[in-house]
Amino acid sequence: MLTNLDSNRTQGEHYRMQIAASEPLKKGLWKQIVETKIRNQAALLRKLGYDGDKLKPCYMNVKSADADNREGIAARIYWSELFGAEFYRSREGSPPNNLLNYGYTILRAAVARAIMGSGLFPAFGIFHRNRYNSFPLADDVMEPYRPYVDELVYQLYRNGNTQLTKKVKGELLRLLFVDTRFDKVVRPLEVGLMFSASSLAKCFAGTQKKIAYPLLE
Repeated sequence: MLTNLDSNRTQGEHYRMQIAASEPLKKGLWKQIVETKIRNQAALLRKLGYDGDKLKPCYMNVKSADADNREGIAARIYWSELFGAEFYRSREGSPPNNLLNYGYTILRAAVARAIMGSGLFPAFGIFHRNRYNSFPLADDVMEPYRPYVDELVYQLYRNGNTQLTKKVKGELLRLLFVDTRFDKVVRPLEVGLMFSASSLAKCFAGTQKKIAYPLLE
């Protein structure tokens, strides 16, 4: 993937604010991200007829920087509800892990483009840090959007799809056009990513306190 390094007129200014972001700010932003991710996981479970309320203690009690790993606790409950107690989420795991991997790759690339378009640099993460990862900020920002991938994969897997055929890949590409709801505004996911990325830039600038994320319905 090639990303334009001159995609925003105030790119240098945004980079400086991003680099100068304090640890308390980043910890608060990660708390928001984790809380919204778990809320969307709970919403998806309810939408599919499962017990999303099991996740309520997790999203209601996220601490700064998710200090007690509510994200991990919620994940174990979430995957067990969604795909059964035997399912284990792993890159190398059995289906539907392969479908999830492909969907998350599509999402991650779209998030990286949105980040660059908002004047931010994807190599400077909030929580994710790995010397071999060029896009840790994309990995941060995409978290609350993962349930949109999970919903598509759930339907495909439920219909007997276990392999990444051309048809399945095409179905997963629809991710970029699914509806996302921001308060009273509904936009395609790819547009919604720009809302989230631009609001994050405003958080780094100190003109906004919350990242704009959609709530899954």
